[in-house]
Amino acid sequence: MDDRNNKILFWGCFIALVTTAFGFIARVFLAGEWAELYGLDEPQKGRLIGIGIWPFAVSIIGFSLFIDKIGYRFSMIFAFAGHIIWAIMGYLSWSIGTGAEAGAAGAADRELSYSLLYWGSLILALGNGTVEAFINPVVATLFNKDKVKWLNILHAGWPGGLVLAGLSLLIFMGNLEWGYKVALIALPAIVYFLMLLPCKFPVSERVASGVSYKEMLSEFGILGAAIVGFLVTLQLMDFASLGNTRELSGGEWWGFVAVGVAIVAGFGLYTQSMGRPLMFVLVLIMMPLATTEIGTDGWISDIMSDVVSFHGGWILVYTSVIMAVLRFFAGPISHKLSALGLLALSSILAIIGLYTLGGAGTVATIFIAATIYAFGKTFFWPTMLGVVSEQMPKGGALTLNAISGIGMLAVGTLGTPFIGSLQAPYQIEAVAASEVAQKAGLVKDGKLVEEAISDASVYEIIDYKKVDDAKVAALVKGDQDTVDAIKGVAKKGRQPALKDIVMFPAIMLIAYLLLMAHFKKSGGYKAVELDDGGGGGDDAGGGDDAGETAKAEADDDGGEG
Repeated sequence: MDDRNNKILFWGCFIALVTTAFGFIARVFLAGEWAELYGLDEPQKGRLIGIGIWPFAVSIIGFSLFIDKIGYRFSMIFAFAGHIIWAIMGYLSWSIGTGAEAGAAGAADRELSYSLLYWGSLILALGNGTVEAFINPVVATLFNKDKVKWLNILHAGWPGGLVLAGLSLLIFMGNLEWGYKVALIALPAIVYFLMLLPCKFPVSERVASGVSYKEMLSEFGILGAAIVGFLVTLQLMDFASLGNTRELSGGEWWGFVAVGVAIVAGFGLYTQSMGRPLMFVLVLIMMPLATTEIGTDGWISDIMSDVVSFHGGWILVYTSVIMAVLRFFAGPISHKLSALGLLALSSILAIIGLYTLGGAGTVATIFIAATIYAFGKTFFWPTMLGVVSEQMPKGGALTLNAISGIGMLAVGTLGTPFIGSLQAPYQIEAVAASEVAQKAGLVKDGKLVEEAISDASVYEIIDYKKVDDAKVAALVKGDQDTVDAIKGVAKKGRQPALKDIVMFPAIMLIAYLLLMAHFKKSGGYKAVELDDGGGGGDDAGGGDDAGETAKAEADDDGGEG
């Protein structure tokens, strides 16, 4: 393929990732407005947020299983369709929901409006996952000699999109109705579609080297499938329980467990491989990594909005500017430190930044802490993808994309609610220290009375205590002003929870140091390269299938076999 085609292909992939960021940040900024419009409580609000996240993992992993057979172009078209459908459904949701009149007809319109928003969010998430399913292997193939550098540059599109969309939503579209804000995603979507449609896509590194489909799956193995099965089971339970607002029947519970078991059993029967131990370790690391970056980003605007006098979204936009710039310089940095060294340093910076941000009290200290945190989180995601691609090239699109999918599943199922549970104890302390709670007789011996607190749980594995608004209302005999004042105090007491999030980059730091020691014993960290035309390994006989796939994809996408 010629250089001009490759340049258009890369920047088209870059803009596709920018598009996914448009969808993410619009939902982050509008979640509070939607909760008020539709009368959602916190679990229902969390469910609406979650439906726009976890299906990402379904499409990125699902497409990775077959993308070498269906082609990158088809995947791109599918992603584009998802983004356009979301733009249309989001706009219609606003049009119907805000135009609804009072009464029975108005209630029906409001219900339809919410349904369009909810299911449109699912379609958006599927489109976002499909974007990553094709852009990661495309770029890893185009730049297979310098994957960490170019995957970092590619993933500058994520923070770049957060900045462009954030500025548009906060400044240029600040006074517009939210229907126009969600429809904004159509602009970058049309751009990447028009750029990529005429391009010739490459044949993946795995296919070109003759590595069979079975051998690709064997790199991931039973161990990787077990993590996917576990997280999928938890997410299905949460989805069916309406965000823990209804109790699952015994049949439903066992049915979802059966789905998880079937994923593992099917993978095991086909591959008969436990998977690469290194891949399993990297998958485990990806869960706290995703929580540190995506999970914190999902909460930080909301948490900091009650601490600063300006919109908390500006902090997310600010850290995204830093990320977008730094990712363009990942090449020389990673060459000097090594990929694992860069990840270890990033973990240290994230620890310092988050801990400082959790106690910062002035605008200056908040932005200093946010700067350090931004430097820390910048290289996490794309450098991990680079490590996976460099160390498991036989895994092709599956291992490269599955680790992203698992990261997003971990955020949606465990990371986001766990960060929420970390905030609860600080809210209790803040209410207990407040004058309004003391005057209302809700404080005894310096502590909030137990009658105002309730037990809560996520999946029955994350237990915590929280201020119960209903119990507070009963104790103050329906005094709404007091209830609202206590809610306000509780919201402003969440900032210290950011200090607790440092447990995740701390775990990552230990893991990266151990991996560095492991590679040092075997001569140092080096990228594994595949020779064109030969897959090798025990399953090399599957190369005929791979060769046929390469020819089919070359015919379909215009790539080189």
